Amino acid sequence: MRLPAFILALTLGVPALAQEGQELDESWSDAEGYDCQRLDNQPIPEAAIDWFERSLWANHCYIFQARAVRISSDGVRTLALSHDVQDGVEREVARFLDGPPVVFERRGRIGRAGWSGEGGQVTASPTAIVEHIEKHYRLSLGGEERIAGRRTVRLDIEPLDEMRYGHRMWLDKRSALPLKQVLLNADNRVLETFQLTELDPPSLHQGRVNLDEMRSPPTTPWRPGWLPDGFTVQPVKTTSHIHDVNVGHRLFSDGLSSISLFVEPIDGQHPLLAQGMHRLGISFAAVRHVELAGKPLQVVVMGETPPQVLQRVAEAVEWRPDMATEPAGNVQAPQQ
Repeated sequence: MRLPAFILALTLGVPALAQEGQELDESWSDAEGYDCQRLDNQPIPEAAIDWFERSLWANHCYIFQARAVRISSDGVRTLALSHDVQDGVEREVARFLDGPPVVFERRGRIGRAGWSGEGGQVTASPTAIVEHIEKHYRLSLGGEERIAGRRTVRLDIEPLDEMRYGHRMWLDKRSALPLKQVLLNADNRVLETFQLTELDPPSLHQGRVNLDEMRSPPTTPWRPGWLPDGFTVQPVKTTSHIHDVNVGHRLFSDGLSSISLFVEPIDGQHPLLAQGMHRLGISFAAVRHVELAGKPLQVVVMGETPPQVLQRVAEAVEWRPDMATEPAGNVQAPQQ
């Protein structure tokens, strides 16, 4: 299951990836969405990448209720989780059971892999993630364990550079839902553990999950001058009631980790943060005050990457009014 917003492949065989990917993704279309029954009676995956792909589709298609625990440097929290599908639209809820009463809720559809183009078609996210992930991570199968009373298979996900963290995932052998996830730094030290402790038997949705609408790229005069290789701009709505229209926000991802970039005017109407690195639990935020095109701006970069990556992204934001009609992303990292 997808992790909440605060949290939330490999002995790889290319022929196996292509064959399994076609079998799983051939049941979706722009008009009708994804038929979750495609996941029923599938053969047990043999390669790590195939397990990873199965888990991505399972995230959308299984209805469940669960209890979980999150363990990190800022303590231990327990949560109640649920996922449902109504009329093709997913509804996820994560509710903290201790500490401050916080509830996260998301309603959505299977996301696209990029912005819409001139008459072009954009792949659904699970397919695109699988095609992208092996370029930046090495996935391999670990041993089997028992978690939340269910048998699991472990995926070890090792980054191929120092620009991202490693992961371990334990997938339910019957549904491929993630039952446990561990985030690891470069020294293989555990930064965070998110684990289900109870899971009501999940049921496969008897119908389809809708695909997200095609989205046109936003127009902004600023863009990241540098991103780690593999991080691409995500076609998601990045405005909310929390931020006014003058706060720009773009989200970038490599398929496992994400980086959020905020740019807002320094005008006395927005909170002014101290420049430098700020610790946010297991994550960091890099803050920089700059003047671009004569405008004083505050740049904030947050994400699930090493802090030096966030700092470098914050230092490289560019003001490019001549490129305001292009997506603010897809910047390639220079050769190291």
